Amino acid sequence: MIWTILLLVQGILLLFVLVSKRSRSEKEPPLDKGVIPWLGHALEFGRDAAKFLNRMKVKHGDIFTVRVAGRYVTVLLDPSSYDAVIEDSVSLDFTRYAQVLMDRIFSLRLPHHNPTVEKALTKQHFEGGSLSCLSSTMHCHLQSLLLQAQRPCHNQTDWNTDGLFSFCYSLLFRAGYLTLFGGEQNNNRTDPTDVYEEYRKFDNLLTKMARTTLKPEEKRTAQSVRGRLWELLAPAGLGEGSGSSPWLRDYRHLLQEEGADEETQRRALLLQLWATQGNVGPAAFWLLGFLLTNPEAMRAVRREFSSISEQDSAQCPLLDRLQHTPVFDSALEETLRLSAAPFITREVVQEKTLQMANGQEYQLRRGDRVCLFPFISPQMDPEIHQEPQRFKYERFLNKDGSVKKDFFKGGRRLKYYTMPWGAGTNGCVGKRFAISSIRQFVYLVLSHLELELCDSEAQVPEVNTSRFGFGMLQPEGDLAIRYKPRHSH
Repeated sequence: MIWTILLLVQGILLLFVLVSKRSRSEKEPPLDKGVIPWLGHALEFGRDAAKFLNRMKVKHGDIFTVRVAGRYVTVLLDPSSYDAVIEDSVSLDFTRYAQVLMDRIFSLRLPHHNPTVEKALTKQHFEGGSLSCLSSTMHCHLQSLLLQAQRPCHNQTDWNTDGLFSFCYSLLFRAGYLTLFGGEQNNNRTDPTDVYEEYRKFDNLLTKMARTTLKPEEKRTAQSVRGRLWELLAPAGLGEGSGSSPWLRDYRHLLQEEGADEETQRRALLLQLWATQGNVGPAAFWLLGFLLTNPEAMRAVRREFSSISEQDSAQCPLLDRLQHTPVFDSALEETLRLSAAPFITREVVQEKTLQMANGQEYQLRRGDRVCLFPFISPQMDPEIHQEPQRFKYERFLNKDGSVKKDFFKGGRRLKYYTMPWGAGTNGCVGKRFAISSIRQFVYLVLSHLELELCDSEAQVPEVNTSRFGFGMLQPEGDLAIRYKPRHSH
């Protein structure tokens, strides 16, 4: 037994030595392997990716390669050079790393799945007339749920108290679930509150599942919660009587055509639940949080919303009528600049020469990964956005009130000055529906509720730094609010 252990230890040490032997060639980006064999910078990267990558940027510049848990990741932080990655679908592959995450987080494998077909199907349902129908349904569910939220008040003078994050996430998740997946108001009797409560347990473990850092007890919890969600989602999308959206029914039909069995379909539905509901609630939290802690911004948004007639808003959802709300749009864009922090990751499937905007060229090795992190640049780059840590609701407005689209770095006008929705062929297909949902929600909340901070001096919480790279950031803690029905309603 002792000899077996010694041989195993020797084998591991040999592997570490072999993995650590990599050295940088002259044409490759700066290489930073870290001091821990194999792990490299994995711990620091997972703890606070923004802080770590900013440190690497100061040390190495806009492009560098780091070792992370045995993999080598080339990080590119020059937005003027992003198209060299985003537009290359030959040397760089999007699907491989996505499949890794699908397996780790959702225990899902779709060997016969065609992402191009799925994207075309999604665009069909989240654009044009179909989007109008979805937005109208979402509007009805938001109104109904907001009315329910007011019922604990015994009369118009009583206040409800809640955490703003809990308030936004719960309401938008349940409304979105009812809109897309069906629920208690139709033949699919699954209570959206049950789905939300289980989903939040799942969401709290998501980053650890992605990084395979779950502790034994957390692993058991993750497996249990996933199983419960698969069970709750089982009826969704099964024919007209399910109450689910046409998109979900078509998506389930696509999975069936690709040979996915019932169990695989349920797992895929959890993936879609996360994709459609995991970011909208947190985005609304940050937006309302910034408005509540910036009275001037709140006044400006309220003033703009008050110009929208009650008759128009009752007939059709706010975004569906394309109301002119440049102040709100700028405040939302600014919120997303401060709180949207996804990684854009590609697998290098063949050797590639990456040409930077400044003319420099770097060789990328097959088998490595390439990562863009727009949160650092362009979104938090002080050369592009002055005082980037501050919320400035008018940042994306010109002095005449028109939309501001001209931002510069190094004298060069930028194509990408904020990237909350990704870019290129893998940009978020559901962007317009997400914006519609957030806009309707904020409009309805500010129109129907008296909403204020429990502590008038409170500020928005710090971010949970472990969430960098996974879409919208979430807060450490919450922001205490109180609300009651407005007298005019």
